[in-house]
Amino acid sequence: MFIVGIDIAKRNHEAIILDDQGNILQKAFSFANSFSGYEELLARLLRITNLKSQVCFGMESTSHYWLPIYSRLLADGYTVHVINPLQTHALREMYLRKNKSDARDAFIIAEVIRFGRFSAAQAPPDRLLALRELCRNRFGIVDSVSDLKRKVTALIDRLFPEYESLFSSIFVASSIAVLSKYPTPERLRKANLNALTNILLKASGGRFGRAKAMEMKNLAAHSFGMPDCDGVYAELVGDYLAQIQFIREQVEKLDARIEALMRECCPVITTIPGIGPILGAVVISELGDLSRFPSLDKLAAFAGIDPTVKQSGEMKQPASRMSKRGSPYLRRAIWMASTIAVTCDPMFQAYFEKKKSSGKCYQCAIGHVTKKMISVIYAVLRDNQPYRPVLPEAA
Repeated sequence: MFIVGIDIAKRNHEAIILDDQGNILQKAFSFANSFSGYEELLARLLRITNLKSQVCFGMESTSHYWLPIYSRLLADGYTVHVINPLQTHALREMYLRKNKSDARDAFIIAEVIRFGRFSAAQAPPDRLLALRELCRNRFGIVDSVSDLKRKVTALIDRLFPEYESLFSSIFVASSIAVLSKYPTPERLRKANLNALTNILLKASGGRFGRAKAMEMKNLAAHSFGMPDCDGVYAELVGDYLAQIQFIREQVEKLDARIEALMRECCPVITTIPGIGPILGAVVISELGDLSRFPSLDKLAAFAGIDPTVKQSGEMKQPASRMSKRGSPYLRRAIWMASTIAVTCDPMFQAYFEKKKSSGKCYQCAIGHVTKKMISVIYAVLRDNQPYRPVLPEAA
């Protein structure tokens, strides 16, 4: 057996070839992340063997840079193992010399594969990979909205500190409609009462009208906010709100695309309380093939919700915290699903209340619920059967 360790980078990869005894057959060399670089890699390999069955490749799941060469090697019939960088780090720590280089990393990766002490990840099929990209980018876009909201809030606090008392949130539809037109107390105070009333009626679906408009104008007339120098703050508020609205429209398009793909992939997961099409898409796209998790514990570890254990001699720290390793996207989706499930499903609600009654704080109780949620997800996907709650006897 011949092992090719590849240290992945953006433009140039580093490779080394060992035999199954750890002897270096090809010193570390660099090759471009391109078709010509790939041909150079295979050319060096063919000098050693032309039997694909005798070769296995190893690489780390470094960002997204490993996907092109991984896909190419699989298409050409080679065996490829993708390992978590944490596994190579553990072997690297065994060596006394703490030198770090691309050539050294390629050797360490090949050694991990040679020892066989690793758990390999796999890229999901094309459809699931596309779904994963959509879901991950959706998280990024949604998080950018949160940043914009913080900026708008900071500006409103300076210009019109009393404004937050007018609505349940600055970012409800009625509030955004008003701020887009009248972003400062000066402009709101001078606004035409009928025009302001019409904006509120339309944006709130009739919930707010003339009385709310008069309340807003009166509050603006007595605001303690700072003056808007040359209209700079008003312009910033308008720009941020426009960006928020644009991003929301983009998220709606992403959601429609994700839901369409979900109908073709795994609709059974949406039978679990708290998991709709979006969170369901995150879960199945991050998991990929469930068969690579031989047990629930393996799945929990991949999600990073397995407990940490620290033990040395007679000292043993209680396993009270999540490891938070593995996929942060999967962990986030499970956490969000758990917070919803405890409000709408009797089984999850009963389990949550049990933890709360034992003295757990909200966050800690939800942490326990995530462990139950991952077990439900595992069972539903393993059996390909809709969720059926198992109620405790007390319920």
